[in-house]
Amino acid sequence: MNCSTSSFHQSSSSLYPYTLLYHAFSLIPFSHYFIALFICSSLFLYHLLDFHFIHDFLSGGSSIALTFTPSSPIYTSVVSKCKILHGRYLATPWLASPHIQTCFLNFFGRPPVFSYRRQIYYASDGGTIALDWLTHSDVSGGSLGMNNSISKDDKTPIVILVPGLTSDSASPYIKHFSFYMAKRGWNIVVGNHRGLGGVSVTSDCFYNAGWTEDVRVLVNYLHQEYPNAPILAVGTSIGANILVKYLGEEGERTHVAGAVAICSPWDLLIGDRFICRTLLQKLYDRALTIGLQGYAKLHEPQYSRLANWEGIKNSRSIRDFDNYATCLVGKFETVDTYYRRCSSSQYVSKVSVPLLCVSALDDPLCTSEAIPWDECRANPNIVLATPKHGGHLAFFEGLSATSLWWVRAVDEFLGVLHASPHMHVQKEQASHLPEEISIDQGPYVNITEDGMVAAVGQEDQLNEEKSDSAAPETTQTSEKSMKIPKVGHC
Repeated sequence: MNCSTSSFHQSSSSLYPYTLLYHAFSLIPFSHYFIALFICSSLFLYHLLDFHFIHDFLSGGSSIALTFTPSSPIYTSVVSKCKILHGRYLATPWLASPHIQTCFLNFFGRPPVFSYRRQIYYASDGGTIALDWLTHSDVSGGSLGMNNSISKDDKTPIVILVPGLTSDSASPYIKHFSFYMAKRGWNIVVGNHRGLGGVSVTSDCFYNAGWTEDVRVLVNYLHQEYPNAPILAVGTSIGANILVKYLGEEGERTHVAGAVAICSPWDLLIGDRFICRTLLQKLYDRALTIGLQGYAKLHEPQYSRLANWEGIKNSRSIRDFDNYATCLVGKFETVDTYYRRCSSSQYVSKVSVPLLCVSALDDPLCTSEAIPWDECRANPNIVLATPKHGGHLAFFEGLSATSLWWVRAVDEFLGVLHASPHMHVQKEQASHLPEEISIDQGPYVNITEDGMVAAVGQEDQLNEEKSDSAAPETTQTSEKSMKIPKVGHC
């Protein structure tokens, strides 16, 4: 009896501290627990989503790091005069996270409201390319329609915009840029990739991250059509990769007088490793893959014939989709082969036109690890601007998040460049790439909100031209059909 009583007292004695703790915690109001939980959760999310509004509040925003060679005339005569690039970027406080900014841009974006004027191109391979034009008169209250056509002797600069992976002329950031630049008096043309902009894929030629042929054809056509107008080019995301690769391929031969690359992935192989590194990156990867699968569904006959349809349906990542679709359609041996051949980083040293590159260090899709720092520093034609924050193609600023910092920066850079003596002038007649180094097509496209619109065939084109000559244009977007001379191969 004494032994059992002794063991009971020992057990009670060992539990006594925990009993005291329980009673102590029970005296704390439950509201205090909720406050503590809220604080802990907020700190966790602050670090998980890389928020930086506290840092911005204390520092007044982040400075813009500029990388260039000391002897660069582009920096000395152009970028040194750009106040925005030498200032600070202060993000919208309630969007002060690369992930929140990127998601907000894609789901909301708050784009301006306007209507493009459409021009349809028919490639020699049977493909269809939609060009969407926006001029100053389109956004300044001038009359809409064919009266706003550009004359052949117009000297107003033409800015070609090359969209990203799942973007077209209707994407919020594209509309932000087009509207802002048109307001400034520039003529803007969005070169939608094949299958984008509400135009169906009408040939077996698709585009991919290294498909530069359509940009080449567009540049040459615009120079021929408007010989007195300087041609400038801006690429975003995958479009930036395509643009830089094109500039490196052409060198001095290009008609482009100046260019800007925004949030380029630079090295696709490094980007592929990065996008499946963490849970958040895997969510982006999965979201983009679902978009590509949805597009492929709209063109199931072509993909069933040219690619592995079952593999496309079961793809869980962009790499899977590239393996079952891009590599087979574009005739690349492996996915890594495709990524290596199409990465623009290897073409940076060959760029011969003034080029401003903007890449946010916190970009959740295109890692800063892929930026070719040394190559940019060694090329006197390139200035690399790397804001610490901004997300992917976002850079929202102001309390209402109605403007994008990079749009203002590009406008200032191109304006100063246009007024300087450093605009590039073609040194020799452009020639096309040898067949053995031409990059084949691949299925990088997106789904438009209004669905895909069947493009006009050759017979329909003739009928359309006859119809246009008999009746005036009545729609918001005017269509001008032209045949592109045969360039390259599929």
